[in-house]
Amino acid sequence: FRGRASGRGAVLLLASVAFYTWGEPLFVPVVLATCVSDLLLGRLAARGSRVALAAGVAVNLAMLVYYKYSGFLLANLNGALGAAGLAALPGVAVALPVGVSFITFEKITYLVDVYRGVSRPARGFGGYLLYVFLFPKLLAGPIIKYHEIDAQMLRLPKANIEDFSAGMLRFMLGVAKKTILADTLARGADMVFATPAGTVGFGQAWLGILFFTFQIYFDFSAYSDMAIGLARMLGFRLLENFNMPYLACSITEFWRRWHISLSTWIREYLYIPLGGSRAGAERRYLNLWLCFLASGLWHGAAWTYVAWGAYNGLFLVLDKLFLLRVLNRLPRPVANAATFLTIVVGWTLFRASSLGGAGALLQAMVSPAKLSTNAEIWVTPDLVWALAIAAAVCAAPRLPGFSYLRARIDGGGGFALATQMGIALLFVVAVGKAVADPFTPFLYFRF
Repeated sequence: FRGRASGRGAVLLLASVAFYTWGEPLFVPVVLATCVSDLLLGRLAARGSRVALAAGVAVNLAMLVYYKYSGFLLANLNGALGAAGLAALPGVAVALPVGVSFITFEKITYLVDVYRGVSRPARGFGGYLLYVFLFPKLLAGPIIKYHEIDAQMLRLPKANIEDFSAGMLRFMLGVAKKTILADTLARGADMVFATPAGTVGFGQAWLGILFFTFQIYFDFSAYSDMAIGLARMLGFRLLENFNMPYLACSITEFWRRWHISLSTWIREYLYIPLGGSRAGAERRYLNLWLCFLASGLWHGAAWTYVAWGAYNGLFLVLDKLFLLRVLNRLPRPVANAATFLTIVVGWTLFRASSLGGAGALLQAMVSPAKLSTNAEIWVTPDLVWALAIAAAVCAAPRLPGFSYLRARIDGGGGFALATQMGIALLFVVAVGKAVADPFTPFLYFRF
């Protein structure tokens, strides 16, 4: 760090490293070592060395594969060896560090950005470490591309009262979404998905996946709200990560609204290098499908995630082939409903513990006559209320008068003050609920 901002930068870096060390002390030296590698190889990549770029990306991917996929790869290899009558290899136990996927992707953006000339190499080790360890976004994103924050890292902005108040309001909203809605819905989803899939009836299967559908949105968007809010309180401006995704009228539109930082990362750092739209139609569709197959694997080391990625990739290709034309001819509420149903089916693959379990749940969802044979699923009133409120919040932007109300709130005055007081009250309730209830970690901490 240099100049007048050096003190703020040093304090923020030390706080960020201490924050991550509190949860992942053994992984910090690994990240520090790969950061040194990034800086050295990044300088060579900035001079046009493709070898340095490839080496830097390989180092980071090797870190990700070891910590996240070594157990998965070994289990599948041993399965293949067993089928061939050969002895299995000894197992490995590797703890998955929190946020390893987000850290890896951000480090790769630095290498690619300096190679492409989009950004200059980092001015110093401290500045680059702050980019990697900046604590608001460290554990579950948004994924910050180096060129998006390079200028802010250089001048280390100082928050004013407007930044602090807006950031605090956003942070409080995230806490309320997580604690009041996501954590409540999590109980319903966990209850259904923990039950043997073959014993779940038609109604319970739909309730379970709807619980999860809204849980994952309010859980993940809550973390993004909190990260964006905390960063704003420190003077940083992070890009939005969600934009009303359940109002999408196609899977293509859904991925422009859901986890925006991952979607844009895939496009800029995987889809385009594979050839993007410059290749022929068949190659373009294959590239698109492969990108979302990789997206599924990025989410977790299990075949359910691979299937979920392949499922989304298939519908993205179908959109390009003909489905978008069909959906565009339909009334938007109908197209929205069809897309939402497609998303819900996909979340079944995502949440299930196995492909067999996902198949059994999907079978129950299309069998109205199937009754539950398990009496351990209890849908309590708080779960019903949480599901109804979550659905209403997601659908509200389609209601008449929403745009007018939003404009009045954004315009300040009494509407804005009432909204702020309402969020503050929800925050107090959320903190009380968090103290009383068992701790429920964010879903994306596992990714």
